[in-house]
Amino acid sequence: MMKILAIETSCDETAVAVVEASGDEKRAEFKVLGNALLSQIELHRQYGGVFPSLAKREHAKNLVPILEAALEEAELLHEDRQAIPAETRDKIAAILSREPDLCEPFLDFVSESERPEIDAIAVTAGPGLEPALWVGINFAKALSLIWEKPLIGVNHMEGHILAALAEQSGEKLSISNLQFPILALLISGGHTELVLMKNWLEYELVGKTRDDAVGETFDKVARMLALPYPGGPEISKLAELSRNSESVEDGLPQARRRRGESEVFQQKNERIRPQTDSEFNLPRPMLDSETCDFSFAGLKTAVLYLLKKRADLNEREKQHLAREFEDAVADVLWKKTAQALEETGARTLVVGGGVSANTHIRRTFREKMDSEFPDSNLRIPASSLTTDNAIMIALAAFYRAERGEYVRPLDKLEASGNLSLA
Repeated sequence: MMKILAIETSCDETAVAVVEASGDEKRAEFKVLGNALLSQIELHRQYGGVFPSLAKREHAKNLVPILEAALEEAELLHEDRQAIPAETRDKIAAILSREPDLCEPFLDFVSESERPEIDAIAVTAGPGLEPALWVGINFAKALSLIWEKPLIGVNHMEGHILAALAEQSGEKLSISNLQFPILALLISGGHTELVLMKNWLEYELVGKTRDDAVGETFDKVARMLALPYPGGPEISKLAELSRNSESVEDGLPQARRRRGESEVFQQKNERIRPQTDSEFNLPRPMLDSETCDFSFAGLKTAVLYLLKKRADLNEREKQHLAREFEDAVADVLWKKTAQALEETGARTLVVGGGVSANTHIRRTFREKMDSEFPDSNLRIPASSLTTDNAIMIALAAFYRAERGEYVRPLDKLEASGNLSLA
């Protein structure tokens, strides 16, 4: 059994978690002792996306209080004033030289706190925004030095895979009874890729986006529709309104549907029935190509051209367009994933990353897996584990620690914005 302190700063969430892990690769259990997360979405909304220098500054400002909150929840925070030798202070100052505003709060915290009873420290090494990654990495290095705990560097996307594989059992998460090979569809703001895991922690890239990532495409289309950042949830809300309106119409009694002579009903009917307009038929890029690669640039461009012709969409039409866009994305994601399942013979499908929180994509994959691949297992993470978080970093760190993959020496760990699994 080991307690892992995990740190995540790859984008615009500052997160720290303390997770108690036990077992081995075949069967592992995890108990979340403490979990603290602060999102920067409201700060970045004015820019329509994440502003890297702002993200870096906010991570530096928030890491100490977030760490304190996670340790307090885990009941591992104990006051104990201690003197830090000048030589150690100098080493910490050197490690945190990229984050000068972090050094003083860090030294104040560790000089007033007892070393917590943890076994290892884990931190996201990439992929992500390098300025943001460096803040978390240097913070973790400084903690590793002052607390004399081993350090583990974690691939952010591996964290998403393991979070999706984890199943809730009471107060614990467990990863067990897996059927290999495992195919992972990773969908987020910066990634759209299919990765095959034939054996534990051994990855092979099966397909990837040739241009925009799916989350990036959601955000860009949302901006075209004048929706706030982040755009994915906003498009999903509009699309669900369209589907719900259609369901209302489908549920009306036939007698009422035939009352076309009623002007009142005609007006009401217009409000609840989504418009079916050929201009809202969007393409499904590369749907029938022979590869498992994705492309979303053409879909994004199709929306742009449509809006140039129809700049005055009313709210109902926006809902219908959002639905058609979301349907197109789900169609492409499923078709490529189904092709990869056939080609690889994968027994388990994992869908992970921030976009895996999308209601329609989750619904589509559950229905399609039940009907087309009934003998395969589908695992999608709980909604709380779809976005960036430190719990998934702790899960991945446990498996790396099982193999003795610690960072030695500390300066060997560097931020890699394009760090790949395969």
